[in-house]
Amino acid sequence: MPTYITLLTFTQQGVWNIKDGPTLLDAAKKAFQSMGVEIKGFYLVIGQYDAVVISEASDDETAAKLALSIGSLGNVRTETLRAFTEDEFRKIIAALP
Repeated sequence: MPTYITLLTFTQQGVWNIKDGPTLLDAAKKAFQSMGVEIKGFYLVIGQYDAVVISEASDDETAAKLALSIGSLGNVRTETLRAFTEDEFRKIIAALP
């Protein structure tokens, strides 16, 4: 399955609700699972973004639906990147003319 890196930034609402963060994360994990998406890792980070989620989804459409559904709750803004493994990288490069 394709790998996705989702960068999260807390909104003002998300900061106000930060103590509910663990509960919201558990709810997000259930939402991911219900859409057939596996969370490989969640990280609270310091810098431009507040958290990073590494996940695997069946396709880009599913990843987009997930990002939109999480963003629609108002606690975070998302930026999702399609990530390629080293093996996928090598395959892509090998196919270049």
